[in-house]
Amino acid sequence: MALLLHPGYFPNCLTMAVVAQHQVIWEVWDNFQKQTYRNRCYIATDQGALMLNIPIVHVGGSTGRQLYRDVRIENTYPWQRQHWRSLATAYRSAPFFEFYEEDFMPIFENSFGFLMDLNLETITVLCRLLDLPFPTGKTTRYQTKPENVQDGRSLICAKEKNPIPTPEYPQVFQERHGFLQNLSTLDLLFNEGPAAKAYLKGVEFPWNA
Repeated sequence: MALLLHPGYFPNCLTMAVVAQHQVIWEVWDNFQKQTYRNRCYIATDQGALMLNIPIVHVGGSTGRQLYRDVRIENTYPWQRQHWRSLATAYRSAPFFEFYEEDFMPIFENSFGFLMDLNLETITVLCRLLDLPFPTGKTTRYQTKPENVQDGRSLICAKEKNPIPTPEYPQVFQERHGFLQNLSTLDLLFNEGPAAKAYLKGVEFPWNA
């Protein structure tokens, strides 16, 4: 059965493990919510886990609600330059950072108007580098209780950072902070390189049992 997921910004390892193991349908008719991986991801630094946050244009009105697909990025702030500097500083010593950095540079050099377009592009690049097919299925309407699909949308919530334990792999600065669970898949790729695909396929989910 296919799984329903939200497209996040450089998704965490659990989300990409779902992509590696299952048919995925992207939820594109939900409302944007704060404190989720829709506009943030976490990486490992010498100070521990660091959040990379994408600034968005907030709407007014009585509710302030807007569809995720309509959320615009606040590009007056140089967030792309800041994110890239943080990644380069954190992972310059990682085994595979230099191998992949040119593949990611266009994301930080090109302008994106909508958050969802950016997020889908980050997933497209990750899938290409991981040799995984990019899921093209999308919802056509929002359903609180989706039918004929496994609901994995809770994985977008950033409040619960470790809903499903994942196996350890070598991380930069692990000797200082221990293993940091469920960071952005960038962390896995920069540390494990081509072995990242096998890692994602080996993550165990309760619905696989």
